[in-house]
Amino acid sequence: MWVLSMLSALAGNKAIMAIFAALVGGIGLFVAGGISRAKKDTARRAAEKLAAAQDRLEMDREATDVERAARDLPDEAARREAMRWARH
Repeated sequence: MWVLSMLSALAGNKAIMAIFAALVGGIGLFVAGGISRAKKDTARRAAEKLAAAQDRLEMDREATDVERAARDLPDEAARREAMRWARH
């Protein structure tokens, strides 16, 4: 029975209730910050994937341009061009 009287005394104390509210609010902000960090991390990974895909497309375009140009080259010139690209 003394527990109920102790709880009612604490609930009636404005200072203790303010401290309790601040603790609950702080925990809520901490949890919300964790969610925000997860969203930022997901967005960062998506941006990295997009940049990598754009790089691959650009490399494919460059390779296609070189392949088109190499089609018209004589055999020796085509070998030199292929060796130059193989070193990259």
